Amino acid sequence: MGSYFPKWLRTQKSNRWLDISDAGISDTIPTWFWENEAEYMDLSHNQLRGNLRSELASSYLNVSWNQLEGPIPSILSTVLTLDLSNNKFSGSASFLCTSTTEERNLTYLDLSSNHLSGELPDCWIHFQQLDFLDLSNNSLSGKIPTTMGCLFSIKTLKLNNNRFVGELPSQLKNCEELTLVDVGENKLSGLIPERLGENLLNLSIIILQSNQFYRSIPPQLCHLTHLQILDLSMNNIFGTIPKCLNNLTTLAQNGHSSPSIIRYTTFWWEESSYDLPYEYEESLTWKGELDSLDLSRNQINGRIPISISWINRIGYLDLSESNLSGKIPIGTQPQTFDFAYGGNPLLCGEPLPRTCSEEEKGPGQSVLVNEDDKDGLITQGFYISMGLGFAVGF
Repeated sequence: MGSYFPKWLRTQKSNRWLDISDAGISDTIPTWFWENEAEYMDLSHNQLRGNLRSELASSYLNVSWNQLEGPIPSILSTVLTLDLSNNKFSGSASFLCTSTTEERNLTYLDLSSNHLSGELPDCWIHFQQLDFLDLSNNSLSGKIPTTMGCLFSIKTLKLNNNRFVGELPSQLKNCEELTLVDVGENKLSGLIPERLGENLLNLSIIILQSNQFYRSIPPQLCHLTHLQILDLSMNNIFGTIPKCLNNLTTLAQNGHSSPSIIRYTTFWWEESSYDLPYEYEESLTWKGELDSLDLSRNQINGRIPISISWINRIGYLDLSESNLSGKIPIGTQPQTFDFAYGGNPLLCGEPLPRTCSEEEKGPGQSVLVNEDDKDGLITQGFYISMGLGFAVGF
């Protein structure tokens, strides 16, 4: 279309669907353009400059990958899908809550990779239709609002690479539709919530890396049988790696599968509906097993559980820079990741050059498997016997 913004659009009064994306335009958007009444507008992937105006009445607006700047006006009363990512918008996120009583019909909101700052307002109870939220790569600070637990329809939540502090709100347990949560590269602290594995059973991707989470990895995460990516790297986690990781191979053994993690937003135009895919980099196809496990740069100790060698075709494994010890389990996968064990001076065995002593080798795999099963039976039997003994004694 040329480098200048098309002036002939000013004469088009009845257009309902406008797509001038990736058109090579490098110009300032004129103020008259925002009076356009098109319900669908896509201006993404250009070099557009200027400010966003509040006059627009579109249901679908995508101006991502431009050079737009200034504060974001209050435009959420009519829009259903809004993508302002990869621009130069600045100021606070207060525009989200200009009206504290009005319910929003917004289903998709992407404000990532801008210059937004300050605390998030605590008004997410009015966004119960929201399916996708991406606020990553900004300078947002403060605590994550507790009302985010009212996002009952949310499936993708990305708050990574900001300055959030405090704990993950326990109210997120109410977001049972969540499949992806990424809060990496913040200053969050506290325990890794057990509720992630107890309530959010649809989770496929959990990224908590580069924070200040501490204590041990909750074994409840092993309940997440759809989990593909687990990244807990660069925290203050200690304790041992849960042996129950083999639970994450159950689906592969049973032959189950599920569709790709791709979201669609429905846009209505002239009594017809169009399903438009959300484009985000975590679009993955479920392969039946854990695909990526990163526990590096923590204080995790003890042996690497044999259950890791049972995870078939894992694509990425990193257990480096911790306090692990003993022999690396032998299997089809652990020996292929030669970078995964560096910074653990007490580890031995392939693929490391350090050979294991008899003491470090420990019992064989079959013996350990039997011991794990035996431990469970002993524990269960102990409590059953104790209960029967108490009843008979009484």
